Amino acid sequence: MIKKQDKNEARRGRHMRIRRRITGTAERPRLCVFRSNKHIYAQIVNDVEAATIVSASTLDESVKLEKSWDIGAAREVGKLIAERAKEKGIADVVFDRGGYIYHGRVAAVADAAREAGLNF
Repeated sequence: MIKKQDKNEARRGRHMRIRRRITGTAERPRLCVFRSNKHIYAQIVNDVEAATIVSASTLDESVKLEKSWDIGAAREVGKLIAERAKEKGIADVVFDRGGYIYHGRVAAVADAAREAGLNF
């Protein structure tokens, strides 16, 4: 049986491999996703300046949800991050799945952000 610590270490290793290739710039920042058991978080980051431009999560007060851990909540976070990015004038981003499988909540954030107008 795989220990939880081993699964998290494997995810961090996958994330570091991804981060070697993906970098966010001022013209095309990085949309990174983190998920916990209860919440999902998304940030748009400029890696050159090491600055977070926009962030959204299920903990935001503007997101009113019954459940914060399902795919519906992930879609709301995707829409919210895209709206906030548009307000800042960001249209193109690089997607960073954070070492997670592109499935379920991670894919829901990406799909909702695309539908709301972000280009990957």
